[in-house]
Amino acid sequence: MIPPAPRRVAVVTMGCARNEVDSEVLAGRLAGEGYELVEDADGADAVLVNTCGFIDSAKKDSVDAILAAGDSGARVVAVGCMAERYGSELAGALPEATVLGFDDYAAIGDRLDDVLSGRPLVPHTPRDRRTLLPISPVQRTAAAAEAPALPGHDWLKRRRLASGPSAALKLASGCDRRCAFCAIPTFRGAFVSRPQAEVLGEAQWLAGQGVTELVLVSENSTSYGKDAGDLRSLEKLLPELTAVPGIARVRVAYLQPAELRPGLLEVIATTPGIAPYFDLSFQHSSPSLLRRMRRFGGTADFLGIIERARALAPAAGFRTNVILGFPGETEDDVAELERFLTEGRLDAVGVFGYSDEEGTEAVGLPGKIDQAEIDARVRRITDLVEQLTAQRAEERIGERVEVLLTEDLSAEEGPGTWTGHAAHQDPDADGTTLVTGVPADALPGRLLTAEVTGTVGVDLLAGALVPVLAPAGR
Repeated sequence: MIPPAPRRVAVVTMGCARNEVDSEVLAGRLAGEGYELVEDADGADAVLVNTCGFIDSAKKDSVDAILAAGDSGARVVAVGCMAERYGSELAGALPEATVLGFDDYAAIGDRLDDVLSGRPLVPHTPRDRRTLLPISPVQRTAAAAEAPALPGHDWLKRRRLASGPSAALKLASGCDRRCAFCAIPTFRGAFVSRPQAEVLGEAQWLAGQGVTELVLVSENSTSYGKDAGDLRSLEKLLPELTAVPGIARVRVAYLQPAELRPGLLEVIATTPGIAPYFDLSFQHSSPSLLRRMRRFGGTADFLGIIERARALAPAAGFRTNVILGFPGETEDDVAELERFLTEGRLDAVGVFGYSDEEGTEAVGLPGKIDQAEIDARVRRITDLVEQLTAQRAEERIGERVEVLLTEDLSAEEGPGTWTGHAAHQDPDADGTTLVTGVPADALPGRLLTAEVTGTVGVDLLAGALVPVLAPAGR
């Protein structure tokens, strides 16, 4: 008897690197239950759309992705933050999709079987998860918590969907902060750190998949270990990750300025194998507006953090996001933000306009600003940021940088030309470095020392130096 052909599923990911990890874990679970993973929705039996529910533009992109998947003729299943946040409401608005919540992740294969077999599923009613632990796609086991290197990593359910030498590694799920503008805790749940042994085990697995750079992600990486009673957990974990065979560089994303302890700052800035890179969630710099946002600090505090980091690592990289138009924001607040951005000399800044998010404190705040004025402030700060980040890139001319090679462009740009990213450049968000003079035996994922010779916006141009190649792992 001929066995039935495996059911084919395509996975589409919207939003952040945390969602990318979730998608790879869901893909691993599906592959383990007999599903064939395909890249294209055309010809797939089902399309799993991992949605983002953070801001209005991300929600629109997620809805568009669901509708596009429906055009393929495949069954569409929506998961992720937007699906969890809206549940039955989203299902009613998009009848072409089956909407699943985080609680369905552990049995995702069974749920897809239900969908493809025509068995009806009742979409969940959204609830406030702030008093609940998050449902992580990575299911912990006692064995995983006790041993960092289990044979075959049988406890790990992850299948890489992306290629390339950089990969995200999730430290934790959920968030305990109560920022007035942010709804993430309501649908992601309370902050829970993954055990160090589990993180190390997954790092070893990723290295075995050809990854040489780890990007540590969570809703708030500075809180890692806080729920277990050890505020120094991340400082202890980082050197362990650099020691994983095959890993050349580790970078940390999603740091909270108010929780960036001096010890953690020093470890990031000075530990070999750790990128001196500070992805700091400033959001604004006006002290009074930040208090209104239920956040801490201000221009002086933030400049102090940058100064301390640069004292230890002069070439350290800095990125942040800022929000314009939060209720009550004044012209003085905007001017204060301009002062901070000008003096801070950051490498990358994301600029967003405020929008009401249901379930947040900010929805009920007075002092709402007209959308036209929000848009004008966004344009104003975006223009400033483009000038400042280009200037910051120019300041790096003559600097030596370690570039993680990603793609050989010799055929298009001439022999020995590669693209990659330096330590101050996140692989997904902060520009690239084009390197010439790369030796013929170079490989993706290797570190190369180069000297910056020019810039194009935030992108760098550089020439390889001798000795050229650093070890593939430390």
